Amino acid sequence: MDTSLLTLADKKRIAQALKRYEKERPDIQQVAKLVHVLLAEYPKLKSLIHSVNWRIKETSHLEHKLIRKTLEIPKPGELPKEPITAENLFDRIEDLAGVRILHLHTSQFRRINKLLLEALQMQQWVVTGPEANTWDDEYRDFFKKMGVKTVSRESLYTSVHYILKTSATSAYKCELQVRTLAEEIWGEVSHTIDYPEPTTSIACKEQLKVLARVSSSCIRLVDSIFESEKEHKSRK
Repeated sequence: MDTSLLTLADKKRIAQALKRYEKERPDIQQVAKLVHVLLAEYPKLKSLIHSVNWRIKETSHLEHKLIRKTLEIPKPGELPKEPITAENLFDRIEDLAGVRILHLHTSQFRRINKLLLEALQMQQWVVTGPEANTWDDEYRDFFKKMGVKTVSRESLYTSVHYILKTSATSAYKCELQVRTLAEEIWGEVSHTIDYPEPTTSIACKEQLKVLARVSSSCIRLVDSIFESEKEHKSRK
């Protein structure tokens, strides 16, 4: 990333935003922990999920993100966005705190979505979403039939996202991701190779696209296995 394109005002603004983030990291971490405990310990969800993890964004990763967004060129017809500052940081960056639910197969999502919304509503959390990131037409139809908004990313990123707040007036947000184990394989490899700095290797970029398609095929196979088992049991 060419930081030489940043102005002195840009650098000062980014430094102030990072300073605020460092100061308030313990509070952001507490939000992530609250979501993790709530969902990991919710009895109705336990049989449906493989695991629940939490994290907060590394300061170096946030710095890369702020630089990237500062240097971002608006798309044709788009108005330039207001710069991210220390004052609006927690409003503009929604993934400073993150929780991830992993599960085995696609059909589980219907109940997972219903139950996690139930758990969050009981604790009066404010929820935006879900929004499904998917490039696969078949799975896009699956989510649309549930009334879930879908988004396609050029990177072939796949995951369902929610944005959570403890209350309407809370300054802190937590991004909740729900994905299958097969999607997690692609996500972790991509995150390691292509984030926060995108890889410059054309071969790696192409291989990540292949891995996305292999992961999608794996999901289909896992879904089929569980459907076959369900049908087999129904015949007994």
